[in-house]
Amino acid sequence: MSKIKDYIQLHLNILLFSLTSVFSKFASIQYNRHGLHSPMLYVFLFLMIANCGIYAIAWQQVIKKFSLSTAYANKSVYLLWSQIWAVFIFHESLSVRNIIGLLVVLFGVWMVQRYE
Repeated sequence: MSKIKDYIQLHLNILLFSLTSVFSKFASIQYNRHGLHSPMLYVFLFLMIANCGIYAIAWQQVIKKFSLSTAYANKSVYLLWSQIWAVFIFHESLSVRNIIGLLVVLFGVWMVQRYE
């Protein structure tokens, strides 16, 4: 049960890290629409930096529980979260190549997990 909690913590941390790209894209949208005078640009930049700081502290705690190869292999699940955010938040579409790439990455994570 403890290992399951560790993996949940690992993947929640990866999800947290994926939000950095969401904040970054929102900041980019604000900059493109309003330039440097947009207060929301600075809100999203702050959220992006704060999120990176929280992630860095949490990541240090999480990787103590795993081998580095396992932790970093699981970190590639970030790509899955990024695609989910792209589709649901930014209404982007996934191409067949995106889906094949995600499947390759998830297969790689599964292969690393099998040997732990």
